[in-house]
Amino acid sequence: MELLTIMLQAATDLSFLAQVAAAFAASVSVIGASMGISTIGRSALESIARQPEAAADIRGNMIVSAALIEGVAFFSIVVCLLIVFL
Repeated sequence: MELLTIMLQAATDLSFLAQVAAAFAASVSVIGASMGISTIGRSALESIARQPEAAADIRGNMIVSAALIEGVAFFSIVVCLLIVFL
């Protein structure tokens, strides 16, 4: 009986640490996604400046890449929010 009480108390105390870790993970994923999208934008602008005739292809690839990065970032934020609230 005492072991069960100790384990329940440890699980209750751990929930705050899990929430802090989830908040930290969400912020890191957002920072990583913003860095990735800014790198894609910078590279696309440099590529368009070098070859203006390929602007349409570069722009399309840039939008697809940015959308994929945003999808991963949103997925990680949802997972972190589920950890916090469930």
